[in-house]
Amino acid sequence: MRIRPLTLAVACSAALLTAGVLPATATGAPSPTSASPASAQEGTVSAADLLAKLSGCSQLSNGKYRTDDETSATIPVCGKNGAVFWKADMDVDCDGQRTSKCNEDTDPWYQDDTAFHQSNGKPLKADSLPYVVVPSSSSIWNYSGAGIKGGGVVAVIYNNKVEYAVVGDTGPTKIIGEASYATAKALGIDPDPESGGTDSGVTYILFKNSQVSPIENHNAAVTLGDRLAQQFLRDN
Repeated sequence: MRIRPLTLAVACSAALLTAGVLPATATGAPSPTSASPASAQEGTVSAADLLAKLSGCSQLSNGKYRTDDETSATIPVCGKNGAVFWKADMDVDCDGQRTSKCNEDTDPWYQDDTAFHQSNGKPLKADSLPYVVVPSSSSIWNYSGAGIKGGGVVAVIYNNKVEYAVVGDTGPTKIIGEASYATAKALGIDPDPESGGTDSGVTYILFKNSQVSPIENHNAAVTLGDRLAQQFLRDN
C-alpha cells in the first residue's frame, strides 16, 4: 500500500480456457522469465481496438478520484461488459520485496509489503512483476464488490502499447493511477519511483472475476489477458 505525504507531482493453460466461455482463472508454474514483461505490446489485441470500446463512461464509483494529493477529483471508475476501467496518470509503485531498484534508498515512500502476495507468501517484486494498484475500498468505490480480485488481470494502455498486469497492491482511498516499476518500464514510462511516472494518458482495463494463479506468473497473465481482451471486444 502506498500512502504518500506528497505524491508524484513531478513526476494459464489453454485447457482452462474453453471456447465460448469467459475464462476466469489461469494457472501455470512460474518459469525463470514468467515474472518479466516480454515486450511493450503483449497479446494479439491492439491498443486502438481496446480504446475504441471505451467511449463514454457508465460511472460505477459514487464519486471521483484524485491522481495526486494536490489535484482535483476528476477520475471516475467506469463500467463495461466484463470489465471496469479508468483513464488517469501513472505513479510508480516500488513496494514489495526489497531489491536493488526498489528499496528505502531509491524510493522515499518505500514499504516492504504489498496487499497481495506471491504463492510462497512473500510480497510481490515491483521491479520485475507488472502489477497495478487499486484504491482501497471506501465509500467512493469497493473494488471487490465490482468483481476485482487480487491477481486479477489488467490491460494497461499507454502510447498505443498494451501491457498485461495483475492487481497487486492497494493504495489510498481517494487517489487512483498507480502501477509497479515493471509496468512503467515495459510501457516506456520512466520507472523511477521518486521522479518517474507520467501525468496523464494511461488507461487501465480491469477484467472482472479474473485471477492469475500463481499471481507472480506473468506469462499466465498475458495468456489470460489476451483471451479476456478478445472476449471484451466481442461483448462491447
